[in-house]
Formats: sequence, structure tokens, C-alpha cells
Amino acid sequence: MPSPLEIIFGRNPKAISINRGPYVMEMADGENAEITMYGEIVERHPKHWWTGEPLEGDFIVQDEFLRDLENLSGAKTLTIRMHSIGGDAGVSILIHNRLRDLSAKGTALTCIVDGVAMSGGSLIMCACDNVEINPSSLVMIHKAAISIWDSCNADDLRKHASALDAWDKAQVSIYKRKAPGLSDMTISNMMTKTTYMTGTEAVEKGFADKLLEDAAPLDIAASADGRSLFVRGRQFHLTPGMFAPDAIPTVTTEAAALVEANKNQPAQTGGQNGGNTMAKPLEELRAENPALAEALMAEAKAAVSASGAAALTPAPTADPAPQSNGGEDLAQVERKRIQEIDALAGLFDAETIHAAKYGDHPCTAQEMVYQAAQKASRQGGTFLAALEADAAASGVQAVGAANGAGSDGAGVPDSPQAVVAQAQADAKAFNERKREVR
Repeated sequence: MPSPLEIIFGRNPKAISINRGPYVMEMADGENAEITMYGEIVERHPKHWWTGEPLEGDFIVQDEFLRDLENLSGAKTLTIRMHSIGGDAGVSILIHNRLRDLSAKGTALTCIVDGVAMSGGSLIMCACDNVEINPSSLVMIHKAAISIWDSCNADDLRKHASALDAWDKAQVSIYKRKAPGLSDMTISNMMTKTTYMTGTEAVEKGFADKLLEDAAPLDIAASADGRSLFVRGRQFHLTPGMFAPDAIPTVTTEAAALVEANKNQPAQTGGQNGGNTMAKPLEELRAENPALAEALMAEAKAAVSASGAAALTPAPTADPAPQSNGGEDLAQVERKRIQEIDALAGLFDAETIHAAKYGDHPCTAQEMVYQAAQKASRQGGTFLAALEADAAASGVQAVGAANGAGSDGAGVPDSPQAVVAQAQADAKAFNERKREVR
């Protein structure tokens, strides 16, 4: 039987195929559409705070996604294949509401949880009237959270708390519509505890409607520190402060490898122009310049203390004493290392944090701060040298002050030091303005 579009236009409707990488939208017959969502949900594509370059990652961007979703507005059925650790709560709620609008206009919505539907991903999942889930998939719900790097008094903190209460109520209403058998209080308590559910548990509680009994087992494990999930060979980093449940198997061999790599971290060379210190592992610097090493360590400890983390302890410099527990101490060391680095997540860009935790040369929080200070010193020295060279070549020093400007500096170009200071102030202001609810 021909579709209404075929009757009107006398031809097949135009096929829709949109591939953005983290998500794909397809509709071949004008009636049955499918969206594959495998990524993190964000308002805009994250950029490196210093270079301004887009960060690598699977990001489902708000405006892009909603614009593409308009192309599926005439579909009779829409199937969403979900694998997402979530992301921005506001964007997730917005996508949820747009999907509910499609449902109100007659589109039958189905979500198939291929991997995980966590945080904002679970909100989007709950927009669908029919949710099918693998037995080994995970659904996770939690309360909204924000990162605050600012000076706040009690009134300011109460305002933030009040706003977060409103976000939580909005999320409860979404979960309650999907799981009407649970009370608001029960759902709120589940969110407070950051509840993880397997496919079977999600069906039992009403968050999912059908268990895919014949589905292939989901290959999922947690890192030794509990801060990452490995799903079908892909690593997903959880939001700072969030840990994988104990029921998920732990990849202990990875933890041992990371600790071993930390002990044998090779030196990194840096520029020596302008008297910059050459990058070295912390132990080498202690032997060569104890005063500088202790000064850098003091700054690192102060940064961690200001962030509210526990006191830092030196990185292991020798093999730990053999234990009968078969490596449990290594896992504890690794978990502490990651937690101390996460405590500084708001002070450094995501690339620095990720490299310190999982890069080719993992390091402790102290060494991360030390290396970041060296990097900033090298960048600043190179930048100042370039500015001074440009100024010398231009002959600007021979130009007199305009309008009789005197020693107060009026009319004189900013010094290289002032330019660097302004850039640092701009970067700090940008970080302080960032308020993302997750």
C-alpha cells in the first residue's frame, strides 16, 4: 500500500541519512526512522581553554542534533539506539521534551539500550514509551551537580542549592512519567544514592519495558579507580565525583600497568632559551635543585588543599612490599592517585587531566601541577621572546610618546608582561564563568 506522500507526489519520499559521527539519523521510507546516539551530550563542542582548538571526543551537540531531528518530524516510528554516559542536564531535558513533542504528534518512540544510558542519557531514554534493554546494559540516575570555582558566601551557596533542587525536581518528573509505580520520594532517594541498574533491574523498577533475552553479553568493566567504564572496547570517563558500582568487574591489570609506568616515567625535554628550566621527573629535580622542587611541591599541595582534596602523598619511588592480597594495594594506590588528580579538574584543561590519568606517562597530582607549571613557563618564555623580537624589528622603541605622554605610561604600548598577564586573567575569568549542570 502506498504511503500518503507517494499518493500526493506520485513518487517515493526522499531518503534521509545524516551521519555526524557520535550520532546517525536515517529514514529511508518517510515513515520509519532510526537514531544511533553513541556519545556525550553537550551544549556546544568543548574547546581547549588555551589553544581554542576543539577537543577530540564523541560529542552530541545541542543545536546540531535538534536541527537534524527536524528532518524526522514526519516519521510514524522512531527508534533510538542508546549508548551514552550523559552530559549536560539542560540539553538532555531539552532533547527529551522535543522527543515527547514528536510522540504527542503521533510518532511511536522506542529506545534500545545497546550499552549504557546514564545521567542525561537516561533522561532521553525515558522520553520513549517503549524501552528495550540488554540484560548486561546499565541505566544510572543521579542528582544534578555543578562545578563552582568562585568566591561564594552562604547566600550564594543557598542560591546554587535552590537551583539544583529545581533541576532535581524536573528530573524526578521525567523518571516518574516513565516509572509511575515509583513514588517521587523513592526516585529522589535513588538519585541521591546515584543508582546503577542492570537491564533486569531497570525492567523491574519500570525504567525499561522489555528485556532483550537473546542479546549478546555486553563487554563492560570498570577501571581500578572506578572513574572510567570500558564498554565494548571504548573507554568512557565518568563525571568527577562519580564512581562505577562495585558490582562491575574491575580491570586490575590496567591499574598495575599505570602504577608501574608512573615509577619509570622518562624525562621530557623542553626549550632552554631565555633560561627556562629543562623538564625533568620530580625525583631528578629534587636531586639537582632541592629548593625549586620543594617550592613547586608546595604550590601543588596548596592547589589540592584549596580544591578540598585530601593531603597529597609523594609518588611511590620503590616497589611496594609484597602482599598476600595479589595486587589489591596497587589498586588502592591507583584509586588514590586518580582521586587526587580529579580534585584539580577545575584548575586545568581536560587534556592535561586526561594525560595525567591515562596518557602515555601517567603521573601523580603533584607531578601534574609541576609539569603544568613548567609548560606554562616554557610557553610564556617563548611568547615573551617572540614579542621582544617583533618589537626590536619594528623599531617601536625609537618612536616617541604620543600627545606628550610622560612616565605614567599613557600612549605607550602594553609590555609583553602585561599582555601575558591579561591573557592569564582572561583565561581565569573564562573558567570562573563556566557553569554547567550535569
